[in-house]
Amino acid sequence: QVQLVESGGGLVQPGGSLRLSCAASGSIFNIKAMAWFRQALGKERELVARIISGGSTNYADSVKGRFTISRDNAKNTVYLQMNSLKPEDTAVYYCNAVITTMTAGLAGNYWGQGTQVTVSS
Repeated sequence: QVQLVESGGGLVQPGGSLRLSCAASGSIFNIKAMAWFRQALGKERELVARIISGGSTNYADSVKGRFTISRDNAKNTVYLQMNSLKPEDTAVYYCNAVITTMTAGLAGNYWGQGTQVTVSS
């Protein structure tokens, strides 16, 4: 099977920066896309940023120019560099990946356990 393990969340003051990491492991054949979602208290989960296997990226309008998603293919790891953080960025951030495993013929959708990001003075 596949596991996604996130790290890097925490408490930061407004205007500060954090870097999230998510490493995929297990019986991986191909990773089609990796992404970060977030879910604030009382709100629906939303896409923050996505990077596909060719390197193309897309971002939520609310984070454009402040967040950068990147990927290390050799390590099956995706990063989210978050700068100029605002209180409204406070949420649980979830890693997501679309992965074809060694045993399955179709790609599956996998989620990490989530990491809390709190932006507060």
